Amino acid sequence: MAEAAATAGAGGSGTRSGSKQSTNPADNYHLARRRTLQVVVSSLLTEAGFESAEKASVETLTEMLQSYISEIGRSAKSYCEHTARTQPTLSDIVVTLVEMGFNVDTLPAYAKRSQRMVITAPEFPDPHTYIKTPTYREPVSDYQVLREKAASQRRDVERALTRFMAKTGETQSLFKDDVSTFPLIAARPFTIPYLTALLPSELEMQQMEETDSSEQDEQTDTENLALHISMEDSGAEKENTSVLQQNPSLSGSRNGEENIIDNPYLRPVKKPKIRRKKSLS
Repeated sequence: MAEAAATAGAGGSGTRSGSKQSTNPADNYHLARRRTLQVVVSSLLTEAGFESAEKASVETLTEMLQSYISEIGRSAKSYCEHTARTQPTLSDIVVTLVEMGFNVDTLPAYAKRSQRMVITAPEFPDPHTYIKTPTYREPVSDYQVLREKAASQRRDVERALTRFMAKTGETQSLFKDDVSTFPLIAARPFTIPYLTALLPSELEMQQMEETDSSEQDEQTDTENLALHISMEDSGAEKENTSVLQQNPSLSGSRNGEENIIDNPYLRPVKKPKIRRKKSLS
């Protein structure tokens, strides 16, 4: 049949080209395109009712089909550039086919022909196959798991920092033969050892700043409170003076009350009574 002949022809050309296989990608591309056109020509011959075809006829039809397609592309490109565009559109191809003498109105009828070859590709799966449900991992809220995770992260950070300091700084080894087995960070002696005891650390400085800020806030609060109380006291004294001016008999009782100590911490100490145990005679 024509398809078998085309396959044989393609196989023969493949064997010939196999002996002259080229490593150039352009040559491989042209060879693959030529084989595709040969398969198309064989399919058209089978659809037209031919059972077999000679190799020379298939090559001639392949060359004609390739020239026809190349001319359509070249003309569509020229029309596209003539209208100041870079990509050809459907109108450019239609104008090209009309200029080449092809009846464009026969394309829909040709596409709906009954003798066309059936494509044996498998059908698309059902629509529900393409449906996907995104899943999100729920955050861990267990206290024990969070604590273990934080502890492991802290341990990993400490190990990473230790390894970094061991690689970048001076190290000491437990074994004289193998230095890189258990590297230890070398202790650097200070020239003035007592200086660390005199100078506060960063944590202490931060705590001191926090305490100073809290003391300043308390001081401002106490000053505002004292000012408010003094204003209230001055207002109360004015009222009291006005009352005493009206009733002078109340001044003596007020002076006696001021002499009494109201603070329990300033009162005189009272010694507790000691109970003596009675001795049995």
